[in-house]
Amino acid sequence: MDECALSRRRFLQLAAAGLIASGFSACASTPTLPSARTTTTPSPASTPAAAPRVALSVGSFVSTFRPAEATHWTVATPVLAGGAENFPGAGTRYPVAMFLHGLHGNNRTIFDTLQAQDVLQRHLAAGGTPFALASVDGGDWWWHKRSNGIDPQKMLLEEFLPLLQQRGLDTGRTALLGLSMGGFGALLLASQRKLPGLRAVAAMSPAIWDHFGVGIDGAFDHARDFAANDVFALRPKLANLPKRIDCGTEDELYPSVKDYVSGLNSPAEGGFQPGGHDATYWRSILPDMVSFLGQHLG
Repeated sequence: MDECALSRRRFLQLAAAGLIASGFSACASTPTLPSARTTTTPSPASTPAAAPRVALSVGSFVSTFRPAEATHWTVATPVLAGGAENFPGAGTRYPVAMFLHGLHGNNRTIFDTLQAQDVLQRHLAAGGTPFALASVDGGDWWWHKRSNGIDPQKMLLEEFLPLLQQRGLDTGRTALLGLSMGGFGALLLASQRKLPGLRAVAAMSPAIWDHFGVGIDGAFDHARDFAANDVFALRPKLANLPKRIDCGTEDELYPSVKDYVSGLNSPAEGGFQPGGHDATYWRSILPDMVSFLGQHLG
């Protein structure tokens, strides 16, 4: 895919676009006993009083798999105003979609930059399936094990997922949503079949390539590391899993993403729309992503 190979500088610019957001500082000493606070996102003034709303809980833990810094998280959870009888699915343990951020992003990217809590609230108000949206810091390590011992994927599976379960979410019904670097991570984890109860995967502008070359060395330790995490080679593993993949036609990743989608064994929802590798494009497709996740988490 010579036509989509990026310079390292341009690649970093693309992956980082629209992703830098401030973190929250609520902390806990272990991943199983996080210190969290909960706030409720106000509904718009035009929303009826009985409409569902979304609460944001935040916290942090010290991860065994990325111990150099605190791992912060945010969870957006449906809450009901007006009683359980006003909303189908009330009183159940909500399924959860886990968001994997892009390069130089963090757990706040999807909320501070893309306003996902508002998108989720509108989804619920329209009668969509209620589910929680959870995001966690993964650093700039491309969501797979690295030679320095850092392993954000194991952090997801062995620390963050149990934390979500302890918070009352139904981790037997999960989905993955990823952006850029996180889109790669979501497709990788889904195709490796390491997540029990996975119902669907969705990727926004996934940073994916069909070969190891100049410009993507930061994503992998070496050619062997690329081969061990080659999402193109793993495409057959996604044959029976609902998937949605979107990418802007002005995105430099577009040719590679298009090739990836064309080689899938079963069709993916989504497609290619005008737009670049930026927050404006991602905001435009996020409502459809949330609707897709709700459809398959129901």
